[in-house]
Amino acid sequence: MGTEIKLKGDKVIEQIPSIKDKALRINLNENIYGTFAEIGAGQETVRHFFRAGGSSGTIAKAMSAYDKDFSDAVYGDEADGRYVTESRLKKMLSHEVGLIEHRLNREKHPNKMFFSYANTVATIDFAKQFKGHGWVGISYQIEPDEDYNEIILHIRFKETDVRLQQETLGILGVNLIYGAYYKYNDPKKLLRYLYDHLDKDQLEIDTINFSGPRFADVDNRLISLQLVKNGMTDAVMFNPHGKNILPAAILYKKNILALRGSFRPVTKVNMDMYKKSLNMFLQENKVDEKNTLVIFEITLSNLRSDGEIDERDFMDRAELLCALGQTVMISNFQEYYKVVEYFSNYTKARMGLAMGVNNLVDIFDEKYYRHLSGGILEAFGKLFFRDMKVFLYPMLDENGEIGTSQNLKVHPRMKELYKFFKFNGKVIDIEDYDPDNLTVFSREALKMIQNGTPGWERMLPDGIPEIIKQGQLFGYESTPFIEEKN
Repeated sequence: MGTEIKLKGDKVIEQIPSIKDKALRINLNENIYGTFAEIGAGQETVRHFFRAGGSSGTIAKAMSAYDKDFSDAVYGDEADGRYVTESRLKKMLSHEVGLIEHRLNREKHPNKMFFSYANTVATIDFAKQFKGHGWVGISYQIEPDEDYNEIILHIRFKETDVRLQQETLGILGVNLIYGAYYKYNDPKKLLRYLYDHLDKDQLEIDTINFSGPRFADVDNRLISLQLVKNGMTDAVMFNPHGKNILPAAILYKKNILALRGSFRPVTKVNMDMYKKSLNMFLQENKVDEKNTLVIFEITLSNLRSDGEIDERDFMDRAELLCALGQTVMISNFQEYYKVVEYFSNYTKARMGLAMGVNNLVDIFDEKYYRHLSGGILEAFGKLFFRDMKVFLYPMLDENGEIGTSQNLKVHPRMKELYKFFKFNGKVIDIEDYDPDNLTVFSREALKMIQNGTPGWERMLPDGIPEIIKQGQLFGYESTPFIEEKN
């Protein structure tokens, strides 16, 4: 696998070293020294370092504790009995770092930068029903006397051949170790370099977290955003503490209620919709509150400004939603049916979508489904193929009329289709809403915040105005408003 050349027009903008060259550069750095622990897909990463030459100065140990009992004896038991987990990977990294620190004398090796690379992986099964996935990570030093940095990621294989998956894993591992040492000062670039000599149809990275002294200023929510922006995955999630979380783990077998919006900023309407729709969702058959997850979803198109993603704007929204204790999902799904399809990969339990009247009108617009051979009927088959329900929040139109499911205005060609779903109980009105919220609009609140116009605070949930003022979010400035006189 030779050197790749990236072009922009006829101009060479970057030469990507081969996997062999990357491994050799690591091997020839006399101060980089560590261990490899790989479970589940062979010793695919370390073999590149053995084959590159000069590996004796880099590889302290390479091991594969394949047997579960032996693995438990080395790294400890897993409470849930699963081995391809983040918990297992962290135990592997911690154990191996501890060993190298214990067994090597720092006085004898004052300049060594120790590392531990590990992965725990399940490749495709014999029936080829599950393509496989894994956790990959590195714990490492940039300076000998510095605390360890850590990069941990979750991958999903897209190839349908075990050997190809093993080769992909080995290349990814080399890219990660090389990037960790030579690209750590720019995590966004490091992220892109993970796909050197790989294609996105080989591998999906759906979660990554950076930690340690060299990444103290890295916000993993922004890194998470890059995964979607770069097409490395379709959706990412983070919890109220701002930590990236694995979608498969948090969505597994859950009842899911999703609210899509721009949340720019989050308003009383959003929170009223959330609370009222959740109460209604929990009344549904087989919906247990303890097994129910609420997700605030923002689509990538909602984050673009003049074609580019405004990262500061994204962080402002994320800050407020996290402050309200919400789980957030960033997706590349423009259509609602794709969101439902995505959730269906992880759960067969009940689903609900909470939305405003204007959003439901958009769902019945045929222009969004022209790329489907079955058009809007195919989309609706995917959207409502199970007992999924829409909880509809009313809207006040320009004529002062309150719009609900009863007077929804859709295209004449869509009227019968809408009636079908309405009369079959797929669309349910939120009736106990707060009437004061019907005059609250996020775009109006945003404009008032940016212009310094007083009164926007009343549109937002308790505590949120203070966060906006303190952090100067959404362009807020604490200058007094002066009304212009004619």
